[in-house]
Amino acid sequence: MIQVTPSIAIDESEVHLDFIRSSGPGGQNVNKVATAVQLRFDVVNSASLPDEVRQRLLALAKGRITEKGILIIDAQRFRTQGANRQDAMDRLVGLIRQAAHKPRARKRTRPTPASRERRLEVKHRHSRTKDLRHLPAEEADE
Repeated sequence: MIQVTPSIAIDESEVHLDFIRSSGPGGQNVNKVATAVQLRFDVVNSASLPDEVRQRLLALAKGRITEKGILIIDAQRFRTQGANRQDAMDRLVGLIRQAAHKPRARKRTRPTPASRERRLEVKHRHSRTKDLRHLPAEEADE
């Protein structure tokens, strides 16, 4: 079990790791050894995630999720397979922790009288600047 938060734990069988050749540093070794890790996690069908966390995770990582709801994380930052595996797992746990954090509801506020006055002053100043770009009325007639 991978403990994400005190209330969320993911079974290791839900996480699939594939090892592929990395395009990063490593010299000739990069052509021989599959050190990059591709982590796949089925967000839609995961029994470990509560529904609200699942929805936030789908919205949070929408660029990395396939049409079938599988989250794909590629890790090839390091030269060793073990370090890349740990990096991929850390990134998955970080994403789920971020999704588990319930965002605070926005409290609507009204603009203060001083901020309204500043906004109107800026509009008047901008308007005067544009008025100065026009010719005076008597010169425009000639």
